[in-house]
Amino acid sequence: MVPGLLEGKRLLITGVITDASIAFHAAKVAQEQGAQVVLTGFGRLRLVERIAKRLPAEAPVIELDVQNQEHLDTLADRVREHVDGLDGVLHSIGYANPETCLGAPFLDAPWSDVGPALEISAYSYASLVKAALPLLVEGASVIGMDFDARVAWPSYNWMGVSKAALESVNRYLARELGAQGIRANLVSAGPVKTMAAKSIPGFAELENGWHGRAPLGWDTEDPTPVAKTICAVLSDWLPATTGSMIMVDGGVHATGQ
Repeated sequence: MVPGLLEGKRLLITGVITDASIAFHAAKVAQEQGAQVVLTGFGRLRLVERIAKRLPAEAPVIELDVQNQEHLDTLADRVREHVDGLDGVLHSIGYANPETCLGAPFLDAPWSDVGPALEISAYSYASLVKAALPLLVEGASVIGMDFDARVAWPSYNWMGVSKAALESVNRYLARELGAQGIRANLVSAGPVKTMAAKSIPGFAELENGWHGRAPLGWDTEDPTPVAKTICAVLSDWLPATTGSMIMVDGGVHATGQ
């Protein structure tokens, strides 16, 4: 039998909410490729535990609120109860108040809502990596989930600003972690129908035209291409790639449309 792409890898995957989540599909493909997976959950922990049972092999779930410093301070010890090190981390976490930061007039969003959006969607990428650092081995790969923030998307507003901050955080992580042999990259996905996407006003307008604009086409119902790309970046096959934004959008970013 040919070994899987991630054979023997130990991965921490955040952001599983339902079995439609990109993170869930990344965990599924990773297990199919030989990885051992630990999941994190926030809030509805029992729901995440139920979802974890739908993976090829049930994965342990630990609680992580990225705004809770105690959760971050104890993360490495709690992960160590399941694996003795980490070869990869997926940060698939984001939030912005849909009433003020998404869809509403951009200039009307108060800092009381913008601040948490930036903290949860961008700063937490760095705080998660810092918390996991005691377990990360040389050659490890950390990944953040992006939605190309080089342009201003309709309705995306302060989440778009948060993603722009995430892209900058990734570059600084790459610079900071390179000496330890750890890679930091973003996977920028086209629109996929997830629970998070449903909370974005105007998402339907965004997704409806994507297939026609994408040179390769695009299926918003299928997160598998994104999951496979995440697993490729987690593997050893991109050993000199860091600080990059890897596009998985059917080619829309290249068309200028």
